Amino acid sequence: MKLTKERIVDAGMAVFAEVGYQNLSMRQVADRLDAHAGSLYYHVRGKEELLALMADRVCRRAYDAGTSALAALPSTAAWPDRVEAQATALRLSIKEHPGGAQLLAESPGRLSTGALSLMERLLGTLLDGGLPAEHCGIAADTLLSHVTGFVLQEQNQPSSTPAVTAELYADLRERFPLVMGELIPRIGQDEKFTRSVRLLCTGFAALKPPVTP
Repeated sequence: MKLTKERIVDAGMAVFAEVGYQNLSMRQVADRLDAHAGSLYYHVRGKEELLALMADRVCRRAYDAGTSALAALPSTAAWPDRVEAQATALRLSIKEHPGGAQLLAESPGRLSTGALSLMERLLGTLLDGGLPAEHCGIAADTLLSHVTGFVLQEQNQPSSTPAVTAELYADLRERFPLVMGELIPRIGQDEKFTRSVRLLCTGFAALKPPVTP
Protein backbone atom coordinates (compact mmCIF):
# COMPACT_ATOMS: atom_id res chain seq x y z
CA MET A 1 0.00 0.00 0.00
CA LYS A 2 1.08 3.55 -0.69
CA LEU A 3 2.83 5.18 2.23
CA THR A 4 0.87 8.21 3.49
CA LYS A 5 0.97 10.47 6.53
CA GLU A 6 -2.31 8.95 7.76
CA ARG A 7 -0.93 5.41 7.55
CA ILE A 8 2.21 6.49 9.40
CA VAL A 9 0.09 8.00 12.18
CA ASP A 10 -1.98 4.79 12.30
CA ALA A 11 1.19 2.75 12.74
CA GLY A 12 2.57 5.22 15.25
CA MET A 13 -0.54 4.90 17.40
CA ALA A 14 -0.29 1.10 17.30
CA VAL A 15 3.39 1.08 18.26
CA PHE A 16 2.87 3.72 20.95
CA ALA A 17 0.17 1.57 22.56
CA GLU A 18 2.72 -1.24 22.87
CA VAL A 19 5.94 0.53 23.86
CA GLY A 20 5.00 3.97 25.22
CA TYR A 21 6.34 7.45 24.69
CA GLN A 22 10.03 6.97 25.46
CA ASN A 23 10.50 3.74 23.50
CA LEU A 24 8.69 4.74 20.32
CA SER A 25 11.04 4.94 17.35
CA MET A 26 10.65 5.69 13.66
CA ARG A 27 12.26 2.34 12.87
CA GLN A 28 9.56 0.50 14.83
CA VAL A 29 6.89 2.44 12.96
CA ALA A 30 8.57 1.61 9.65
CA ASP A 31 8.71 -2.08 10.58
CA ARG A 32 4.98 -1.99 11.36
CA LEU A 33 4.41 -0.63 7.84
CA ASP A 34 6.92 -3.04 6.26
CA ALA A 35 8.78 -0.02 4.92
CA HIS A 36 12.27 1.47 5.14
CA ALA A 37 12.67 3.98 7.96
CA GLY A 38 14.09 6.55 5.56
CA SER A 39 10.92 6.56 3.48
CA LEU A 40 8.91 7.83 6.45
CA TYR A 41 10.83 11.10 6.46
CA TYR A 42 9.27 12.12 3.14
CA HIS A 43 6.00 12.44 5.05
CA VAL A 44 6.98 13.04 8.70
CA ARG A 45 10.16 14.86 9.71
CA GLY A 46 10.84 12.76 12.79
CA LYS A 47 9.58 11.32 16.05
CA GLU A 48 8.57 14.66 17.54
CA GLU A 49 6.41 15.56 14.56
CA LEU A 50 4.88 12.08 14.55
CA LEU A 51 3.97 12.37 18.23
CA ALA A 52 2.46 15.79 17.59
CA LEU A 53 0.38 14.40 14.73
CA MET A 54 -0.79 11.53 16.92
CA ALA A 55 -1.78 13.89 19.72
CA ASP A 56 -3.56 16.10 17.21
CA ARG A 57 -5.57 13.15 15.95
CA VAL A 58 -6.74 12.33 19.49
CA CYS A 59 -7.72 15.98 20.00
CA ARG A 60 -9.60 16.21 16.70
CA ARG A 61 -11.58 13.08 17.50
CA ALA A 62 -12.29 14.45 20.97
CA TYR A 63 -13.52 17.68 19.39
CA ASP A 64 -15.89 15.77 17.12
CA ALA A 65 -17.15 13.73 20.09
CA GLY A 66 -17.69 16.94 22.01
CA THR A 67 -19.67 18.37 19.11
CA SER A 68 -22.02 15.39 19.25
CA ALA A 69 -22.31 15.61 23.03
CA LEU A 70 -23.17 19.31 22.89
CA ALA A 71 -25.74 18.72 20.14
CA ALA A 72 -27.49 16.21 22.40
CA LEU A 73 -28.00 18.80 25.15
CA PRO A 74 -31.18 20.85 25.29
CA SER A 75 -30.88 24.40 23.99
CA THR A 76 -31.48 25.65 27.54
CA ALA A 77 -28.48 23.76 28.99
CA ALA A 78 -26.46 25.90 31.40
CA TRP A 79 -22.78 26.52 30.85
CA PRO A 80 -21.62 23.96 33.48
CA ASP A 81 -23.54 21.27 31.59
CA ARG A 82 -21.80 22.32 28.39
CA VAL A 83 -18.42 22.21 30.11
CA GLU A 84 -19.22 18.78 31.52
CA ALA A 85 -20.24 17.49 28.09
CA GLN A 86 -16.94 18.61 26.59
CA ALA A 87 -14.86 17.21 29.46
CA THR A 88 -16.65 13.86 29.35
CA ALA A 89 -16.21 13.59 25.59
CA LEU A 90 -12.50 14.36 25.94
CA ARG A 91 -12.05 11.74 28.66
CA LEU A 92 -13.78 9.04 26.65
CA SER A 93 -11.84 9.94 23.49
CA ILE A 94 -8.50 9.74 25.28
CA LYS A 95 -9.45 6.41 26.83
CA GLU A 96 -10.07 4.95 23.38
CA HIS A 97 -6.31 5.05 22.78
CA PRO A 98 -4.03 2.97 25.03
CA GLY A 99 -1.60 5.44 26.54
CA GLY A 100 -3.59 8.34 25.10
CA ALA A 101 -3.30 10.44 28.25
CA GLN A 102 0.47 9.97 28.32
CA LEU A 103 0.59 10.95 24.67
CA LEU A 104 -1.19 14.24 25.32
CA ALA A 105 0.77 14.93 28.51
CA GLU A 106 4.22 14.27 27.07
CA SER A 107 3.90 15.10 23.37
CA PRO A 108 6.02 18.03 22.18
CA GLY A 109 4.53 21.48 22.64
CA ARG A 110 3.60 22.16 19.04
CA LEU A 111 0.67 24.12 17.70
CA SER A 112 -2.11 21.64 17.05
CA THR A 113 -5.33 22.60 15.32
CA GLY A 114 -7.10 19.83 17.22
CA ALA A 115 -5.90 21.06 20.62
CA LEU A 116 -6.56 24.68 19.66
CA SER A 117 -10.10 23.77 18.63
CA LEU A 118 -10.75 22.12 22.00
CA MET A 119 -9.41 25.15 23.85
CA GLU A 120 -11.22 27.68 21.66
CA ARG A 121 -14.60 26.06 22.23
CA LEU A 122 -14.04 25.63 25.96
CA LEU A 123 -12.99 29.26 26.33
CA GLY A 124 -16.10 30.32 24.46
CA THR A 125 -18.27 28.25 26.77
CA LEU A 126 -16.71 29.82 29.86
CA LEU A 127 -17.04 33.34 28.44
CA ASP A 128 -20.66 32.70 27.50
CA GLY A 129 -21.21 31.52 31.07
CA GLY A 130 -20.19 34.93 32.38
CA LEU A 131 -16.68 34.17 33.64
CA PRO A 132 -14.34 37.17 33.41
CA ALA A 133 -11.95 36.90 30.48
CA GLU A 134 -8.90 37.22 32.75
CA HIS A 135 -9.82 33.96 34.50
CA CYS A 136 -10.97 31.90 31.51
CA GLY A 137 -7.53 30.81 30.35
CA ILE A 138 -6.55 29.45 33.77
CA ALA A 139 -9.95 27.80 34.19
CA ALA A 140 -9.71 26.08 30.79
CA ASP A 141 -6.11 24.96 31.43
CA THR A 142 -7.11 23.61 34.84
CA LEU A 143 -10.00 21.63 33.40
CA LEU A 144 -8.02 20.14 30.52
CA SER A 145 -5.12 19.25 32.82
CA HIS A 146 -7.58 17.59 35.19
CA VAL A 147 -9.08 15.47 32.41
CA THR A 148 -5.65 14.38 31.17
CA GLY A 149 -4.43 13.60 34.69
CA PHE A 150 -7.59 11.70 35.56
CA VAL A 151 -7.28 9.46 32.49
CA LEU A 152 -3.54 9.07 33.07
CA GLN A 153 -4.32 7.56 36.47
CA GLU A 154 -7.02 5.36 34.95
CA GLN A 155 -4.72 4.05 32.23
CA ASN A 156 -1.88 3.41 34.68
CA GLN A 157 -3.99 1.37 37.10
CA PRO A 158 -2.66 -2.17 37.64
CA SER A 159 -4.71 -4.90 36.03
CA SER A 160 -5.26 -6.56 39.42
CA THR A 161 -5.39 -5.23 42.97
CA PRO A 162 -2.42 -6.12 45.20
CA ALA A 163 -2.92 -8.94 47.66
CA VAL A 164 -3.36 -7.63 51.20
CA THR A 165 -3.53 -9.81 54.28
CA ALA A 166 -6.21 -9.20 56.90
CA GLU A 167 -3.49 -8.19 59.35
CA LEU A 168 -2.01 -5.62 56.97
CA TYR A 169 -5.45 -4.26 56.09
CA ALA A 170 -6.31 -3.80 59.78
CA ASP A 171 -3.01 -2.00 60.35
CA LEU A 172 -3.54 0.30 57.37
CA ARG A 173 -7.09 1.05 58.42
CA GLU A 174 -5.92 2.03 61.89
CA ARG A 175 -3.17 4.28 60.55
CA PHE A 176 -5.21 5.82 57.73
CA PRO A 177 -8.82 5.82 58.90
CA LEU A 178 -10.02 8.40 56.38
CA VAL A 179 -8.46 6.67 53.40
CA MET A 180 -9.27 3.11 54.44
CA GLY A 181 -12.33 3.59 56.64
CA GLU A 182 -16.02 3.94 55.85
CA LEU A 183 -16.51 7.68 56.45
CA ILE A 184 -15.50 8.74 52.91
CA PRO A 185 -17.81 7.05 50.36
CA ARG A 186 -16.27 4.91 47.63
CA ILE A 187 -17.66 5.74 44.21
CA GLY A 188 -16.98 4.49 40.71
CA GLN A 189 -14.68 6.24 38.28
CA ASP A 190 -17.46 7.63 36.10
CA GLU A 191 -19.25 9.19 39.04
CA LYS A 192 -15.97 10.45 40.48
CA PHE A 193 -15.11 12.14 37.20
CA THR A 194 -18.53 13.77 36.86
CA ARG A 195 -18.42 15.09 40.41
CA SER A 196 -14.88 16.38 40.00
CA VAL A 197 -15.82 18.38 36.90
CA ARG A 198 -18.85 19.80 38.68
CA LEU A 199 -16.66 20.80 41.63
CA LEU A 200 -14.36 22.64 39.25
CA CYS A 201 -17.32 24.39 37.65
CA THR A 202 -18.54 25.44 41.10
CA GLY A 203 -15.13 26.99 41.70
CA PHE A 204 -15.18 28.70 38.30
CA ALA A 205 -18.63 30.11 39.03
CA ALA A 206 -17.23 31.79 42.15
CA LEU A 207 -15.08 33.92 39.85
CA LYS A 208 -18.14 35.53 38.26
CA PRO A 209 -18.79 39.09 39.38
CA PRO A 210 -21.78 39.50 41.67
CA VAL A 211 -25.01 40.52 40.05
CA THR A 212 -25.99 44.02 41.08
CA PRO A 213 -29.70 44.69 41.73
